[in-house]
Amino acid sequence: MGIFADKVVIITGGASGIGRALAEELSRRLARLVLVDVNTKLLEEVTDSITKTGGRAKAVTTDVSDFEMVKRLVGDTVAEYGRLDYIFNNAGTAVGGEARDYSYDDWRRVIDVNLYGVVNGVAAAYPIMVKQGFGHIINTASLAGLIPAVGEISYTASKYGVVGLSNALRVEGADLGVKVSVVCPGIIETPIFSTIKFVNCDREKMIRLMPKGIPPEKCARLILCGVERNKATIVVTTLAKFFWLVQRISPGLMLLIWRRGIRKMREARIGD
Repeated sequence: MGIFADKVVIITGGASGIGRALAEELSRRLARLVLVDVNTKLLEEVTDSITKTGGRAKAVTTDVSDFEMVKRLVGDTVAEYGRLDYIFNNAGTAVGGEARDYSYDDWRRVIDVNLYGVVNGVAAAYPIMVKQGFGHIINTASLAGLIPAVGEISYTASKYGVVGLSNALRVEGADLGVKVSVVCPGIIETPIFSTIKFVNCDREKMIRLMPKGIPPEKCARLILCGVERNKATIVVTTLAKFFWLVQRISPGLMLLIWRRGIRKMREARIGD
C-alpha cells in the first residue's frame, strides 16, 4: 500500500488542478485527507467524489492567506486525528502581464496566496511536527521559482520565495525529524491558465505562446514519487528539468532566452 496508507494529509488548493490530482491519487493510496480551498462548492464536489469511491476525505473551506484560519485548520486536524503526517502547501494563483502594468493589488494578492499561504502553512504545521518528531512539509513552487520567468513577475517573485524558504527549512528540520520538499512543476494542464487575471494583454494569445503541458494526474504521481524518496527539489516535466539545467550551467544564457521570450510575449500586449 506504500508509505501514505492511513497517513493524515492536508492539501491546500485541493479543489482543482494539482491539488485535486494529489487528493485523488493519495485516496487511492489509502491516505486520510483534509482538503482545503476557498471554493466551497468545488471543494465539496471533489470530497464527495472521493468518499463515494471509498476514500476518506473531508472538506474545510479556508483562505490560506489568513493565518488564523490556517492555524485553526491545522489545530483541528491534529485534535481530530492525533497527528499530522503530511501537509501539501499547494494553493496558488497568478497574474499574467508585464510589471509596468501591474497594480499594487496584482502584486499583493499573488504574494499573499503563493508565498504567505506557504508561510502560514509552515508556521501552523512545523512546530507541531517538531513536537511530534516526524512529518513532511511539501511546498508547491514552480519552475518560475528556479529561473527568471517573465510575464508573470509577481508569481515568479512568490515562487522564488517558496524555494528559498523550503531549502532553508529542510536544513533546520533535518535533525528534528521533519522533512521538507519543494515542488517545481513546469507547464501542467490545470484550470489556472483559463482563470487567472491577465493585465493589458490578450489572454488567448498568451496561452498560445505556452508549450504543451502534462496532465495533473501524471504530475501528482511524479510529485508523490519524489516525496516517497524525500527529494529536496521535485522538478516536474522534462522541459522544466532542461531549463533548470541551463539556469545552473549558464544564468546569462537563461537571461537571453527570457529576453527573447518577453519580446514574443509583447506581441500579445494590448496597446501602450
